[in-house]
Amino acid sequence: MQNKLCLITGATSGIGKATAIELAKLGFDLILTGRNEIKGKDISDSLVKKYKINSVFFKCDISSLKEVRNLASIVNSKYDHLNVLINNAGSRFSNYQKSVDGIELTFATNHLGHFLLTQLLFDLLKKSSDARIINVSSSAHYGKQIDIDDLVSPKEYNRSLVYGRSKLANVLFTYEFARRNIFSNISINALDPGGVATNFAKNEGLFRWLKHISYYIAKRQLLTPKQGAETIVYLASSDNVKGITGKFFFKKKEIKSTEESYDVNKANKLWELSEQLCGIKY
Repeated sequence: MQNKLCLITGATSGIGKATAIELAKLGFDLILTGRNEIKGKDISDSLVKKYKINSVFFKCDISSLKEVRNLASIVNSKYDHLNVLINNAGSRFSNYQKSVDGIELTFATNHLGHFLLTQLLFDLLKKSSDARIINVSSSAHYGKQIDIDDLVSPKEYNRSLVYGRSKLANVLFTYEFARRNIFSNISINALDPGGVATNFAKNEGLFRWLKHISYYIAKRQLLTPKQGAETIVYLASSDNVKGITGKFFFKKKEIKSTEESYDVNKANKLWELSEQLCGIKY
């Protein structure tokens, strides 16, 4: 039997790496992506050696639309199907920065690159009888509201607000994709992995990273990367969620996301803005 094939973005550390390991244990073949080529190839090679699967690493900065297009072109040329796409890569930045495309970097990294990658791999996913897309969001989306006109170039920069909006965009995108592909063989779901002890936010400096980690320690909710990956692996592999689409999960259970995430009008506007920025129309 042919192994199921899964692509994971942001697979060189943290939850992405843990997800790759757990899916390799289950016999998945893997396509891993990330910005660190040395780490990525080392991880991929170790999974091949230890679990006897097929795994390959492709370098890609998900915030760059050009690099996402290059990645999708390679994947489409090398493979005849894709069973699972895990949009995991994400980051948060203390100061206002722009991507190479001139888009606020948090939004470009956490939403826009994954929106484009999903669309470019759509036909490959359609060739699988049970294709699954998994968008890694966060509890940070609770209490946030989307201002469509303020996403590309925010008038005021607040790192927590901008990050929360990008994670809300993940959920809005999930629900809108499910509505637009209701009769498709492709299911899509989003999740909150919980507070995980990873290198997330380390780019903001040691103090902010320790503050981020300490918050979850104080609440006794700090998870290992393996624990944080559990719901992702569940959504990627379990028969219990076969055919389930357009839902939000936490600890392998469906829960309600924020009220804002169910706003169909805003989801449509986000979709149209994303298409415009990516230069595509689906």
